[in-house]
Amino acid sequence: MAQLGFVERILLTLAGAAGFFALWHGVAESGLVTANALPTPVAVLSTAWRLCFEPFAGHTLVQHLLASLGRFAMGFGLAAMVGVPLGLAMGRWRLLDDIVTPIFEMLRFVAPLAWVPFAALWFGTGIGGPVMVIFAGAFPPCLINAYRGAKLVEPRIVEAAQVLGASGPRIMLEVLLPGSLPSIVAGLRVSAGLAWQSLIGAELIVASAGIGYVMVQAQSNLAPAIVMSGMLAVGIVGVALDVALRRTEALVKSRWGQA
Repeated sequence: MAQLGFVERILLTLAGAAGFFALWHGVAESGLVTANALPTPVAVLSTAWRLCFEPFAGHTLVQHLLASLGRFAMGFGLAAMVGVPLGLAMGRWRLLDDIVTPIFEMLRFVAPLAWVPFAALWFGTGIGGPVMVIFAGAFPPCLINAYRGAKLVEPRIVEAAQVLGASGPRIMLEVLLPGSLPSIVAGLRVSAGLAWQSLIGAELIVASAGIGYVMVQAQSNLAPAIVMSGMLAVGIVGVALDVALRRTEALVKSRWGQA
């Protein structure tokens, strides 16, 4: 079957989106549900536009979104800075692998939101709580993909570097990291999605600003259009993050001859 061109894919995407919004509008206007249960797309979009300029829960929608993105950047960045080097090191040294793996395998199956009570106890509504929850969601894919990437590097390449006098840190930086980069970038894409989802969940409970906080306050004020405006912002930012990382992944795989 011939692959669709770029224009055809865009048209199909737009058709799918149009169909979704048409269905949503039809259900909302049908009388089967009340406006308080399901506002129309027009009501949600107009509310989202208004919230970009009028404060709600202390800030405009854009300011709340920037607060969420700041927490996301810190949690995701910390997970990458810890998870990628640790994964490479575990793939390089068996002793470290044997020490870390049992603890990691136990903790990685704990849902990120399960850390919310501890985040609230340790950090209150400060920035540390959401960052902790984001880190818990983003860390496992970073470590696992870096570890797998390091294991896929040919041993003879590592041995050649050792023969040439390369030390452990240089082997990690100049051999394992470049060889593992496609796997690492793929892991970062998965990690970013989990981090963004974990952030919103954390903000529903332990935050005083952010998109999740907006949704909680809107629910308390019986304002479903604002709740759905927050959901719309979450979805748009999530898609933008995924598209950016998908392009990065494609470029890295092309550079390394894996496309």
